Amino acid sequence: MTTALLAYQSALLLRSQRWLAPVVLYAAFVAIGVQGGQPVLDSLGYAAASLLPVGAWLVRICVSNEPSAARSCTAAATTPWRAHLASLVTGFLATAALGAVATAVVALVSDGASTNHQVKVAIVPAAGAGLLAMLVCALVGTVVGAVTTWPVLRAPGLGVAALLLCALLALVVPGSPASAAVTALVEGSQRGSVPLPLLPLAASALLAAACATTACFLSSRR
Repeated sequence: MTTALLAYQSALLLRSQRWLAPVVLYAAFVAIGVQGGQPVLDSLGYAAASLLPVGAWLVRICVSNEPSAARSCTAAATTPWRAHLASLVTGFLATAALGAVATAVVALVSDGASTNHQVKVAIVPAAGAGLLAMLVCALVGTVVGAVTTWPVLRAPGLGVAALLLCALLALVVPGSPASAAVTALVEGSQRGSVPLPLLPLAASALLAAACATTACFLSSRR
């Protein structure tokens, strides 16, 4: 994968304007669920959880942005797996950028306190923990997007249904990196301490690498 491929996929995403729907939806979720003066870690946990399905949506958009003929030309100019990997990475980077913006906004409007407002919580470390949780959810969202669209699932209707189901399960199933990262923020808010979800981050990175490798391999076969 080269910088030129990433630039190409990023330009496709921006010019298509298909990113508007998931971004506006995410902004609405954050605006409704995060109010000024709420505990910062709770608000960051909510924003991180909301990012996961949006990330899966953005990845699905990036994978399906090119018409079949254009995709064939891109694959011929590089290789099918490089072209597919570039679309997955572009979706992840767009999601991570959205999560970084959300982290800054939430940190600015939230209260640096525990859930019961009895313990002081430092905003900057809390924002750092929130950013890590955003990265975890962006990676898991990339996984969901990668395994619920072409070339893993080629039926659009089935892919959308699978995306919604997998995104929900990724947030509620015990042992999921996204669930662990969000839970760590919520429990940290209850104790008044700032957690660092490093283990969920490592697990989500390994999971994303494995699923991306599988999807890229199938793109060469199909």
